[in-house]
Amino acid sequence: MSEKDTRGTGSGNKPGHFGSQGTGLNAEERWHRDLVDRLAFAALNEQRRARRWNIFFKGLLALYLLALLFLYLPEDWSSLSKVSGKHTALVELRGLISDTTEASADTVIAGLREAFEDKNTAGVILRANSPGGSPVQSSYIYNEIQRLREKHPDTPIYGVVTDMCASGCYYVVSATDKIYVDNASIVGSIGVRMDSFGFVGSLEKLGIERRLYTAGESKGFLDPFLPSKVKDVEHVNKLLGDIHTQFIDAVRKGRGDRLQESPDLYTGLIWTGEESIALGLADDIGSSGYVAREVIGEEDIVDFTEEPDLLKRISDRIGVAMARAMGSFFVDGGVTVH
Repeated sequence: MSEKDTRGTGSGNKPGHFGSQGTGLNAEERWHRDLVDRLAFAALNEQRRARRWNIFFKGLLALYLLALLFLYLPEDWSSLSKVSGKHTALVELRGLISDTTEASADTVIAGLREAFEDKNTAGVILRANSPGGSPVQSSYIYNEIQRLREKHPDTPIYGVVTDMCASGCYYVVSATDKIYVDNASIVGSIGVRMDSFGFVGSLEKLGIERRLYTAGESKGFLDPFLPSKVKDVEHVNKLLGDIHTQFIDAVRKGRGDRLQESPDLYTGLIWTGEESIALGLADDIGSSGYVAREVIGEEDIVDFTEEPDLLKRISDRIGVAMARAMGSFFVDGGVTVH
């Protein structure tokens, strides 16, 4: 056999080499081929391993978010299943009354409409805890309550005050059939205010000159960097007086002869819940549970409060949870913030 034939049939038949048999490769070429194959399989296995870990961590994150959902949104799940029989409907009025808050007219009115239109609603509770806010938003809610009372004369609505119901909040609840408070509730503040400030003296001390160019005599009305004008102040007082009159008329219409007219009643003062009953601003002591059970006669309470979308609630509450955790770390974890 020739030397050429010997090279062609030598070690090419050895087992254990990927793709080496019958290829005519020498030992060095087979070793390179073997190395490339092993590297390829190693890379493939690494990709599979990375994919498995990726799926694992994504699943872990999903479980974590679900846990947060159950921890921080328990009431959302209960609200998915409404009580099938007769019940008391609850709508919350909480926080500052403004078109950008959860106590906006759109939000509160949506809850009230749904509560009144539910065929199983025996009565509605408007639970209030608010310092007041926009007179316009308050007026919208007040007028809608009156409209719903006329449309559903057999469905009573009661205001229940928890911590506070002042100013625009009282404007709203005065439209209900009756108002229940706690002895220590803060009630009243039937008045109107407009906040401002003046920097005229500060500018003079700093040597700063205020330059304001307007088209219209009163366009710089109440500019905080210019001295106030008597004419402007008189105009503001008239404006506030007109809104105050609207507020008083609404309260008188809602409360009727239950009010004990007194010189201080419409001055913007506030009273305890107990005092507000004596003044006719409220009717009796009672919580939401008491009103549902003893007044409406249906102890089961269904919350019809309109809520923000689920994603916003989750993000908000996760943010609150993180803030509390950070607060606990700084206060309780050895670092004290003074």
